[in-house]
Amino acid sequence: MSIYDIKVKNRQGEEVSLADFKDKVLIIVNTATGCGFTPQYEGLEKLYKEYHDKGLEILDFPCNQFGHQAPGTDDEIHQFCTLKYNTTFDQFQKIDVNGENASPLYKFLKEQIKDDVINGLANKMAMKGVKAISSTTKKPGDIKWNFTKFLVDKQGKVIERYSPTYKPKEMESKVKELLN
Repeated sequence: MSIYDIKVKNRQGEEVSLADFKDKVLIIVNTATGCGFTPQYEGLEKLYKEYHDKGLEILDFPCNQFGHQAPGTDDEIHQFCTLKYNTTFDQFQKIDVNGENASPLYKFLKEQIKDDVINGLANKMAMKGVKAISSTTKKPGDIKWNFTKFLVDKQGKVIERYSPTYKPKEMESKVKELLN
């Protein structure tokens, strides 16, 4: 199975094939509007504006599994993101990333890379605390919190899995490398 065999639903509930994103570098991220990491929308949008014309796509999947930090409807979440952070990248329907109702996309992503890249001792300690309070992180490979970011190359290979503490700006050199 390839990432391009997976279908997801856009905000309007229409099925979208990830095959539509072949030959693109992808950042796939689970997000929330009421999370301490929510300001990362700004960094994600900067990457998108800088590299979209060169082949970068950002796929945003709101998730309410961590502290109920994405409580709104898909439209309310989209409105928040576009008004507060001026996001222009694709936002999809709210999903679960862990548990028996986890999206097939996230089941696939977690099978590819089970552990987050965490930069710095302080961030490692912070992520231990996050993992401890997460009620949905039960199995190895589970997503620990919102704003876990997967980087996928133009051939559909999952290259890296970045922790929520890893800022979008810190991914830029790897994104540039994959776009060339």
